Amino acid sequence: MPATRFADSTGVLAASGLTSNGYRLAEDPGRLGRLEPVPEADRADARKLRQRLAHSGCLYLPGLLDPDLVLAFRRHYFAALASAGLIVPGTDPVSGTAADRQSIDHSALRRILFQEVVPGPEYEALCRTPALVQFFAKLFETDRLHLHRRKIIRHVGPGESGVGTATQAHYDLVYLREGTDHVLSAWIPLGDVPLARGPLIYLDGSHRRVRAEEAAGTLKRPAASMTADLPALADDHDARWLVTDFRAGDVMIHTAHVIHASLDNRHPDGAFRLSTDIRYQPAGLPVDARWQRHWHDRDGL
Repeated sequence: MPATRFADSTGVLAASGLTSNGYRLAEDPGRLGRLEPVPEADRADARKLRQRLAHSGCLYLPGLLDPDLVLAFRRHYFAALASAGLIVPGTDPVSGTAADRQSIDHSALRRILFQEVVPGPEYEALCRTPALVQFFAKLFETDRLHLHRRKIIRHVGPGESGVGTATQAHYDLVYLREGTDHVLSAWIPLGDVPLARGPLIYLDGSHRRVRAEEAAGTLKRPAASMTADLPALADDHDARWLVTDFRAGDVMIHTAHVIHASLDNRHPDGAFRLSTDIRYQPAGLPVDARWQRHWHDRDGL
């Protein structure tokens, strides 16, 4: 895979070799750009944060969380699933070094993941870490927050490819129709997730078109992904996919209308990409009742 580099201050990538579900992203400046972080000076200003969220549909917040806290949960996750054969025996769980797929006991993995890890106190504590709660309280201008119980953890192994492996293009509202559209999602990389490991990416400005078409009733999509063909979607929107390298402690916050997807994990070090996505909203707004049970991959959502 060619080395990826940011070409200049405009955020255009000179060389990518980036794929999602096997589709190679276009490398020209009109179709690929860089996510720009929220300046430190703006993080304490709720008005500026909301203006930026309205303009961009997302907030890139490097270092919002304590990296040690994030890595401690990463260690907990892979240590818990080691007995299911998920990681190479004898390796440090925090590395998340993927074992051969043939060695995985999928029954044990599902039992541990859905009965122990997902409902466990360690995961709940991570999702309610004070830095994150305080940021949402500032953004929503209220201390009365609601964290949806359905919180999703994803591990994606290196070399997994083909349609259905990486997260396909979608916007969250199609899965959250029975509550408020003011719900916000936080995507948290649980460990370093450089471009080669398959982070989340965002279609620049897509939330404005989605909001307009939702309001007009012309985009009442079912609860399903839009497409795995990210290059074609960028052409259709005449927009760029915005990407960056993430480190442990970084957080992405995005609206329910912005289109996003993920890249393939093609990193040569053999480690899993681990991440979680969770949702906060003001407590006084309508809540989608379907999201108030612990996540299970067969919960129908």
